[in-house]
Amino acid sequence: MSFLEIHRGDAPLIVSMPHTGTEIPAGIESRLASPWLGRKDADWWVHKLYDFAPGLGATTVRTTISRTVIDVNRDPSGASLYPGQNTTELCPTTTFDGEALYRDGQTPGESEIAERRARYFAPYHAALQAEIERLKACHDSIVLWEAHSIRSLIPRLFDGELPHLNFGTNDGVTCSPDLAKAIEHDIADGGRAYRHVFNGRFKGGWTTRHYGLPAHGVHAMQLELSCRTYLREPAGAVNEANWPVEYDPQFASPLCALLHRMLKTSIAFANETHHAAPR
Repeated sequence: MSFLEIHRGDAPLIVSMPHTGTEIPAGIESRLASPWLGRKDADWWVHKLYDFAPGLGATTVRTTISRTVIDVNRDPSGASLYPGQNTTELCPTTTFDGEALYRDGQTPGESEIAERRARYFAPYHAALQAEIERLKACHDSIVLWEAHSIRSLIPRLFDGELPHLNFGTNDGVTCSPDLAKAIEHDIADGGRAYRHVFNGRFKGGWTTRHYGLPAHGVHAMQLELSCRTYLREPAGAVNEANWPVEYDPQFASPLCALLHRMLKTSIAFANETHHAAPR
């Protein structure tokens, strides 16, 4: 499908990029408060940041559709992943900062949400499931790496400045603790400039929680990057004049080196890990 970009590799690693898309169908964009608001919360340039992954043999799965149309990393039932905390919906009606995405009376109703779920959400996850099954047929264990980014300061969602690297494993449920330890070793050796946390404000989205089944040989981990780790992120609030900034490979290169190391570690972990099928 035209909104899915899949590169198939043979290594036991899938890099999923659900939020890098910026495409919004004309019939939806015409109802938005502004096209810029509709794209404001994209994981800007993350697909460029990870463009080395196919060279490692990794499989990549990406949608080009904006998360404003539908967020393929949300629970399809509409249930909140973070009960009691501010977040956005399956089909968002506000930005991360709480700004209304749609003009008055133009928000999607239940039937439209169901249609978007069938048109975009279901095919994305069918593709992701197919790649998991393909690789599991060749490897005893695989790693699903959820690649994300977010602005460093969003008071509505979290207090203060977010750490540089925010890993989510649903409090250790979705991957082996040995993989988390190996990733921490990589940071200690090659990423000391970056503050990191496991299962802080972000514990992994629906994809990580749904597919991460270590007992079945699927180890899922989400990495939510603060944008300042790879972009010249503006200080304070962003606006249409200063966001998004251009992608500068040279500025991003220190982080790319660490990501390269962590993905190689993930592949090595999967190659060396043998799971016992649950009884």
